[in-house]
Amino acid sequence: MSIDLVKLFIPSTFGFAVGILITPIITHYLYKYEMWKKKAGKIAPDGRATPIFNELHKDKEVGTPKMGGIVIWGSVLITIALFWILSHIFPTGILQKFDFLSRSQTWIPVFTLMFGALVGLLDDYLDVRGSNDHISGGLSLKKRILIVGLIAFVCAAWFYFKLDVSGIGLPFDHLIPLGVFFIPVFVLIVVALYSGGVIDGLDGLAGGIFASLYAAYAGIAYYQNQLDLAAFCALVVGAILAFLWFNIPPARFYMSETGSMSLTVTLAVVAFMTDSLGGGYGVLVLPVIAFPLLITSLSVILQLLSKRLRNGKKVFLVAPLHHHFEAVGWPAYKVTMRYWIISIVLATLGMILAIIG
Repeated sequence: MSIDLVKLFIPSTFGFAVGILITPIITHYLYKYEMWKKKAGKIAPDGRATPIFNELHKDKEVGTPKMGGIVIWGSVLITIALFWILSHIFPTGILQKFDFLSRSQTWIPVFTLMFGALVGLLDDYLDVRGSNDHISGGLSLKKRILIVGLIAFVCAAWFYFKLDVSGIGLPFDHLIPLGVFFIPVFVLIVVALYSGGVIDGLDGLAGGIFASLYAAYAGIAYYQNQLDLAAFCALVVGAILAFLWFNIPPARFYMSETGSMSLTVTLAVVAFMTDSLGGGYGVLVLPVIAFPLLITSLSVILQLLSKRLRNGKKVFLVAPLHHHFEAVGWPAYKVTMRYWIISIVLATLGMILAIIG
């Protein structure tokens, strides 16, 4: 087996193992300090009540901790640090090849993962501590979008000014030149992808979907010979699978904002890393690969527009879309498994499209 392929699977395996090992410690503290909402339910983005959702989930939100995303990004950061330290302790030999922390490929994804995780963690903490008398006590949606936009702006500026990226790749080595407008387009895509993070609503749903998304980009990066980036994506997959081991029904904890924010923002950055910078068009296939996130976000937008423009009439019984299926009578596990299947198929299709172009 090629050493390059080994470099892809070793971090993923280590990430899974680290996640399995640290989860009991994290779980202990999450339950010890009761890091769950004290009042079940949520409020829609337009400020209205969500009675159908609240009825479906009245017994699920209280008593199950949030912040399970710590397992994911914690496993990733610990594994990266471990390989970096070992490569410097033993600067020669095979361990040197497994150090995939590089300025050209992984600094930006690691940066976005860390900042997204910390902001999400703050939101989760405020949500838990502020829900004693209210349904939600976290950062407002406007504040979260603003913060995500700022993170995206910093990354976009780095791409534009430091890496000389000013366009989006097309098949057969073509390019859509954007000039300075590359920066707002970058920010818009990151925010749009982040909005799909509301897919974290059923046990195991978000974990299975994000694993397939990052696996697809690991394959794309590997094909582009961006081995460090491919190893990073594979590591994220391993960490997500460790989280998923404990998140399948009944969930021991929920991914919540610290997981979904870090994963969505970082995924957008990875898409741009595999675009013109990598000689491909990772952004163009993003709507295919991340279609479950896209349709989730669109379902919320359609619901809000319908209620505003049609005197309160709704398109779905409840949004996002996966909760609509739940409301019409599908068991939660059926919704989750079918989303997994669709996600794997579309992620595979998107990866193929990115490679054959």
